[in-house]
Amino acid sequence: MNATPQPKKRRELAGTIVSKSGKMTVAVEIVRVAAHPLYGKRIHRTQKYLAHDTTDALTVGEKVTIRETRPLSRRKRWIVVSPKTV
Repeated sequence: MNATPQPKKRRELAGTIVSKSGKMTVAVEIVRVAAHPLYGKRIHRTQKYLAHDTTDALTVGEKVTIRETRPLSRRKRWIVVSPKTV
């Protein structure tokens, strides 16, 4: 039996580009809905991730999918996979 190691499944998130910072870098905002721990009301939680844009053609406001990758810089650990098709 030849057991070749399978590539690790990487996390993928969908969000919106909120800014372009530098060459080939975009800030992507991810919004998730969570229940309040005491009252149960649904509240929106947002988090920003810096992602590497290899094409450098994306603009602010576009919806994209990002995938986890190796560290590319001090804060950049995500790469833009593709514009999200809605």
